[in-house]
Amino acid sequence: MPLRFTPLPTETVRAFQAGGADIWGLPPEHRLAEGGEPCRHCLRPVAAGAEMLVLAHRPFPAPQPYAEAGPIFLCATPCEAGGGAEIPAILSSPDYIVRGYGPDHRIVYGTGAVVPTDRIPAEAAARLEDPRVAYVHVRSARNNCYQCRIDRD
Repeated sequence: MPLRFTPLPTETVRAFQAGGADIWGLPPEHRLAEGGEPCRHCLRPVAAGAEMLVLAHRPFPAPQPYAEAGPIFLCATPCEAGGGAEIPAILSSPDYIVRGYGPDHRIVYGTGAVVPTDRIPAEAAARLEDPRVAYVHVRSARNNCYQCRIDRD
C-alpha cells in the first residue's frame, strides 16, 4: 500500500511562525535549538543554534476526549513542507508509537504499538488496511509527542 508521511499543514505552521497563538492561547516560545529537535513541518531536525518555536498543538480538527495535545517544535523561519513515501529524517529514535485513528478522529482500539523505526511503513500499512482506520499517527515512544501523520497515498 502506498503511504505518505504528512507534515503539519503549511498554513497552520505559517500562522505559528507569524506569532499566532497555540491551543492554549499562548504565543509560541522562541528558543535556540540544541540540535536535533524535530520540526513537524519540514520533518527535518532543527540545526543546532537555529531559532525554533516551541508550542502546544492538537493535531486534530476539534477538541474531543481523544484529541491529545502536547508540545511540538517548528523551525522559526519558513521552511518547506516535508513528507512523502520515505521515513522522514525527524524519525531518528530507535522506536515510535504507531496508532490508528478513525474518520471521527478517535483512537481505533487495538491499533497502537511501539514499533522499531524501520518497521513504521509496514506497521502503518497494516493499520491502514483496516477499514476503520482513516490515518495513523507516529508519536514518541518515550513521551507520546506527536511527530507526524501517515496517510494512504
